[in-house]
Amino acid sequence: MRGLSFNVSASAPLRILCLGAHSDDLEIGCGGSVLELLDEYKAVEVEWIIFSASGTREQEAKSSARTFLRDARRSRVTVKHFRDGFFPYEGAAIKVVFEALKTHPSPDLVFTHYRADRHQDHRLVSDLTWNTFRDHLILEYEVPKYDGDLGAPNCFVPLTRRTCARKIKHLQTAFGSQREKHWFTSDTFLALMRLRGMECRAPDGFAEAFYSRKIVLQPPV
Repeated sequence: MRGLSFNVSASAPLRILCLGAHSDDLEIGCGGSVLELLDEYKAVEVEWIIFSASGTREQEAKSSARTFLRDARRSRVTVKHFRDGFFPYEGAAIKVVFEALKTHPSPDLVFTHYRADRHQDHRLVSDLTWNTFRDHLILEYEVPKYDGDLGAPNCFVPLTRRTCARKIKHLQTAFGSQREKHWFTSDTFLALMRLRGMECRAPDGFAEAFYSRKIVLQPPV
């Protein structure tokens, strides 16, 4: 396997755009990778957008984002209030949000949902990501669920044991409203990271995995 890194100068920030349909999607799908990038790069700017969260879930989303992004040089967290489960029927309004992102600084990396995810809200966010960002590096993350829709990812980010522990602690601390759900357990999160770590021979045995549909390799500038 070949490793890739971002070709950013010492003075330029690494810009990351994180797109999640619901509160806790980003943390589960790419939280460990975000923590690793913040540890590796000195100047990271993150735009973090949740499309559906209200009440307690909104407060949890904002608190969690602050925790995960505390080491970013700059971060902007946006929480929208689109109706959970109804994204395909609110697609026009959600697309307006995506169109507005074109006026923001261009991201070096975009995290979004897996296109084949069985949750309709997740799929719509993924589709609109590809509609909006056509010349960007997009990594689609996975969220384990009852539907059993995990696939065969082709991009892996090895995680240290410390990062795995931080990710799980942040999830369990931030999202108290989810603790009674049968799938929202530390064992679930750790098991998936262990499986993906085995698949890529990660040094510490853990990784997050993504689907990368297009990568253009260019020589360093």
